[in-house]
Amino acid sequence: QVQLVESGGGLVQAGGSLRLSCVASGITFTLHAMGWYRQAPGKQRELVARIWSADSTNYADSVKGRFTIARDNAKNTVYLQMNSLKPEDTAVYYCKADGIMSSRVYWGQGTQVTVSS
Repeated sequence: QVQLVESGGGLVQAGGSLRLSCVASGITFTLHAMGWYRQAPGKQRELVARIWSADSTNYADSVKGRFTIARDNAKNTVYLQMNSLKPEDTAVYYCKADGIMSSRVYWGQGTQVTVSS
């Protein structure tokens, strides 16, 4: 059974930092691109950051220079370091696994991030 379990969300003041973690099980982690997405109330889910390998990442323009995605293949874990948080970063953050050699996609259940002004 595939599971993606996110953690690290919470309430933080503007300008603060949080680190999200997503632990994957039931998949061959190295055969999946990992991503973080977010969905704010009333808005569509959007890509935040995605990583294939340490030197292959992409970010939404709105988070470039503030957020960093990383993966630890030994721990089957992907991280999202979020610095200089803004109220507009408030959303539920989801972890996603995309099969590199298959079309399978898996989602976590999400973790709430709330940034107060």
